Amino acid sequence: MSAAAMTLGSGYAKPRRLEVDFLLLVAVTGLLMLGVIMVASASMSISQQEFGTPFHYLLRHCLNIGLGLILAVMLLGIPIALWERVSFLLLLSAMGLLILVLVPGVARPVNGAVRWLHLGVFNLQVSEPARLLLMMYLSAYMVRRGDELRQGFGGFLKPMLVIALACFLLLLQPDFGAAMVLLSTSMAMLFVAGVNIRYFLLLISIAAGSMAALALTSAYRVRRLMSFIDPWADPFGSGFQLTQSLIAIGRGEWFGVGLGAGIQKLFYLPEAHTDFVFAVMAEELGLVGVVCTLALYLLLVWRAFKVATNAARAQLQFGAFLAFGIGFWLGFQALINIGVNMGALPTKGLTLPLMSYGGSSILITLAALAVLFRVNHESNAVGRSAVTAPAAGRRGRVTGRRGA
Repeated sequence: MSAAAMTLGSGYAKPRRLEVDFLLLVAVTGLLMLGVIMVASASMSISQQEFGTPFHYLLRHCLNIGLGLILAVMLLGIPIALWERVSFLLLLSAMGLLILVLVPGVARPVNGAVRWLHLGVFNLQVSEPARLLLMMYLSAYMVRRGDELRQGFGGFLKPMLVIALACFLLLLQPDFGAAMVLLSTSMAMLFVAGVNIRYFLLLISIAAGSMAALALTSAYRVRRLMSFIDPWADPFGSGFQLTQSLIAIGRGEWFGVGLGAGIQKLFYLPEAHTDFVFAVMAEELGLVGVVCTLALYLLLVWRAFKVATNAARAQLQFGAFLAFGIGFWLGFQALINIGVNMGALPTKGLTLPLMSYGGSSILITLAALAVLFRVNHESNAVGRSAVTAPAAGRRGRVTGRRGA
């Protein structure tokens, strides 16, 4: 840890005025605004049918964003060092949520899955907060056990057993998509932490083999896989969702059919305002809208990695690992969702971060971004201190010579 960091207390800066990464803020704001527009367009017909008003899902989406922003403001005031100190409690909380949802009678089943806890007017999908809490624990472990992690197999095995247990609990719900995102993000974080490449390749082989075996030994996952390979073989059955998504994307052409003028969302494309909001956007805004959306996600991921790099230079290791993990998670999940919409990947049921309708996703994504902004603020504060401290020392020495 640098001397500048130590002077700020436990390696982290005390907040004065929030240091905001402007480009990261542009990416987040742009995706949120585009998401509001597309959720409004994609949900009006189904909202009218289910609730008698076209604005039910739009109002709920805006309410979720508002609650997420309030939560984000609260988290901005929490020093990153605090998350590092309570990392074991965060691990227990994550595992507790994943176990609680499996207790009979506790969770609220939806479409045969038990992923949600009913909290009054709000349903919490436990995989969302659990993922962020596990990333915080893993970041703290990589700081505490960095040498052990890089030098021995035991240091690598311990966190992977924790992640494997979490993935197993997710698969019991079942939530294959969330398990895949958690495992991939954890592996990426361990890779940048400097894990021995042989251990890393071994883990990839085991994970790939396990996922393949799991997919091929489950009848409904085999059906999903086959429909992904050739959705047109059963366009009104197992391939219906994907074929309708491809039709929507194809209709968009260069500039789209016009905002609100899409047809596929009118009871043709299931889950249009959640998992397949990208297809609706592609139909109505065309290739231009797709390129702009991809550019915003690339900007978000790039700035998150930049925040991680700056934190590493300031020797704020926990913040650096966590910032990288958040950036990888959001980029990877966006890639999966877009790949599913375009028929490049099997259906996973993952939301498009910051754009899809979904209270848990919006709340936890904004919470994670608040932590990311906090890491940026503290690393910038350490950088400023490192620059000003030597200058202050030089001024003191000059003054001393004059006094003599």
